[in-house]
Amino acid sequence: MASTDRLRQISDAVREAGRLGVAELAELTGASEMTIRRDLEALAEQGVLERYRGGARSLLLRGEEPPFALREQEGLAAKRRIAAAVAELIADGESVVIDSGTTCLEVARALEHRRLTVAPLSLHAVNALSAAPQVTLLVPGGRPRPGELALTGPLTTASLAALRFDTAVIGCCGLTAADGLTAYDLDDAAVKRAAIGSARRVIAVADASKLSRTALAFVAAADALHAVVTDDAAPDAETDSLTAAGVTVRKACPP
Repeated sequence: MASTDRLRQISDAVREAGRLGVAELAELTGASEMTIRRDLEALAEQGVLERYRGGARSLLLRGEEPPFALREQEGLAAKRRIAAAVAELIADGESVVIDSGTTCLEVARALEHRRLTVAPLSLHAVNALSAAPQVTLLVPGGRPRPGELALTGPLTTASLAALRFDTAVIGCCGLTAADGLTAYDLDDAAVKRAAIGSARRVIAVADASKLSRTALAFVAAADALHAVVTDDAAPDAETDSLTAAGVTVRKACPP
């Protein structure tokens, strides 16, 4: 493969995946790891990507959100471990607002048999908790986004402004220590900010694919989060940066 073709293939692959390791890129292109390292240095000098020890990450914002039905099945085991770890952080009797998104939906399911007051911010989570025997369910107003069924708009933010929660469980499309917590959708970002503003404690949930990624709409700086629960594949460099910013990071590992 010509070097220009290989550089283009590496650039496209990193942009699509968000981040890739040297070994993965070597397998993809058929080049040696030494050649890949040189290629990554060249692309980094051109501003195409950012190097880190052992790989590279894209510098481009991820502007489109994959469909909910597709995301719901991706990394399901990791999301369930994250949800179980979040459930351990929440005490019976708390009032909790749960954000929209696939990982937050698993959190709602993990809390189904707990004695809590819960305000879900998506109709998926409302449905998951509708028959929960000990959950006092609060359903905010708002307009459900098609497919996502996330509640958005002024009715949702007004409902949140009128309430005070012990804990907000917030999902994200991207999370870095430098750029904070971000979302794809501007209306969704406004609801996340309102939920954060209504809670005494904020727990962000993010599987490893979300860390080191930045989406279009800014939600909150990293230091607005009290804790981040992720999975064991989360990059150490990013979790260390979040810890340095004062955020408690918990990795949910397989049993």
